[in-house]
Amino acid sequence: MQDLQESKAVIAIVDDDPSVRRGLERLIRSMGWKVEAYSSAQEFLARPSAEAPGCLVLDLQMPDLSGLDLQKQMVEDGAETPIVFLTGHGNIPTTVKAMKAGAIEFLTKPVDEEQLLKAIQEAVERGLRTRRQNADLRELRERYESLTAREQEVMQQVVSGLLNKQIAAELRITEDTVKFHRGHIMRKMRAGSLADLVRMAENPGIRMHPRPSQS
Repeated sequence: MQDLQESKAVIAIVDDDPSVRRGLERLIRSMGWKVEAYSSAQEFLARPSAEAPGCLVLDLQMPDLSGLDLQKQMVEDGAETPIVFLTGHGNIPTTVKAMKAGAIEFLTKPVDEEQLLKAIQEAVERGLRTRRQNADLRELRERYESLTAREQEVMQQVVSGLLNKQIAAELRITEDTVKFHRGHIMRKMRAGSLADLVRMAENPGIRMHPRPSQS
């Protein structure tokens, strides 16, 4: 059962064989997904759509720019679209290379429809999780950046386990000032507890190196 976000996912097909594209389009549309089809890697890269597909069903062997070449370019561009490879010429080294670069599945033609649909479902779900995680990370980073330089300094000391009086001595401010900053930090970071704040600080998306304080 697809949720609303999954049903809105766009599945992009890149295959230079028109009959394969048509067959894949019919199959994927029958499951309720939207489909975009392209005859080459270049055509896919030049697509006008600003939104990244929920999954890319990609032929391995194509003239000019191969499926692996397209995957490599997408990785270099920072695109996180999950890829399901289809090929009539698969081999173990190529499969390993594609999977190491992040491919969800590597299926041989003629492809088993059930296997393909299962792989697409997994790819769409993984893509949604990745986008949610990235959105959460951006929001967390924005919260941290909303702290003043002094608040970032205090937060660094707080998550290190220092008591208010120790932080006050370290930063040469009063204990009341530390308490004042801690309140602001908890509110701006939307932390319900010290444990929450520590978990946020441990996130690799937050650089715990405070900006130079103006005070």
